[in-house]
Formats: sequence, C-alpha cells, structure tokens
Amino acid sequence: MAALLQLSRIIDAINERVGKTAAWAIVIAILVSAINAIIRRLFGVSSNAWLELQWYLFGAVFMLCAAWTLRVNEHIRIDIISNKLSKRGRDTIDLIGHLFFLFPFVALMLYLSVPYFIRSYESGEVSSNAGGLLIWPAKGLILLGFISLALQWLSELIKRIAIMRGQLVDEHAATGHHSPEVEAERLIAELAEKNATSGGEPPGDGIR
Repeated sequence: MAALLQLSRIIDAINERVGKTAAWAIVIAILVSAINAIIRRLFGVSSNAWLELQWYLFGAVFMLCAAWTLRVNEHIRIDIISNKLSKRGRDTIDLIGHLFFLFPFVALMLYLSVPYFIRSYESGEVSSNAGGLLIWPAKGLILLGFISLALQWLSELIKRIAIMRGQLVDEHAATGHHSPEVEAERLIAELAEKNATSGGEPPGDGIR
C-alpha cells in the first residue's frame, strides 16, 4: 500500500500542476475575446481563428482542470444525502461511485477518444470555417483530459481504500461539501472576522 500511496501522491501533484496551469487559459480567453471585440469595433475586421481560439481555450480549461477538481473534492455531490451519512457511509458511497460510475464513464470516453483523435490527426483536420484553426489539437485535449481523469480516478481509489483501512487521514473530512446555508454562515463569519481585525465596519453598515 505504501508504494500505491506514493503513486497516488505523484498523480495528485501532476494533475494539480496541470490544472493550475490550464486555469490561466481563462485569462487568455478573456484577453482574446476583448482584443477581438476591439478590433472588430474599431476596424470592422474579424477572424474565425480568434473565435475558435476562445472555444479551444475554454475546452482546455474544462478538460484539463477536471482531474484537479476531483483531486480537491470540488466535484458535484448530492449534499442532502451525503451530509446525513456517517463517515463510513460516505466513504462507501465514494468507493462505489468511483468503481461503478466514474470508471465505466472514463473507460468508455477513452475508448471513443483514441480513434477520434487519431483520425483527426492523421487527416490533418482543419476547421470548415474560413480561416479556421486545426481541429486535431482540440480533439487531443479531449483525450488528454480523460487520461488525466483516469489517473486521478486511480489516485482517489487508492486513497479511499487507505482511508477506510485507517492507513491515511482524510484531508477532506473537515472541509467537505456543505449546504448553502452552512457555507453562507461560514463566509459571513470570515468577513466579520476580517473586518474586526482590520478595524473596519461590518458588511452592510452605513448602507440605507
């Protein structure tokens, strides 16, 4: 198990680094969109390449940050059910979800993505829009995203088994998902504490 946990830590580090790097594509997409809008407004010139680049950047964020999202436990849960279960019950649901839902989905998408990307790459597929970009890099992002998600699935499975066996502390046990009401109370408490520390007025004071 020690060797598997070391593998898990390596996967976590790689996917976190990839996710944090890919997240900057949001900033680039905003800049591309703004520049494209300014040029179109001032000079009446537009380009399909600029528009497609925005889509590619969004796709990069969506696909390459998915594994990082799973790593930091920010994927969607049904809180109404999970918050009422014991720690053991939540761990069991996570294990079942990883084995019978996430794994089949990722395996199917990998099976479909490999030929999908290879055909596009071998044909040098280009956008059908005038002045458009190459298509195969975007399809490559789909494949790369599911490869990283498959690796993170393995990491999460290893960690969940180790946690259930008492060989690893669950780092998300105290910071898991909360209901909107609990999260709102936490944020208000944080704001109040910051205002008290800085000597400022509580949020909303002075507003009539």
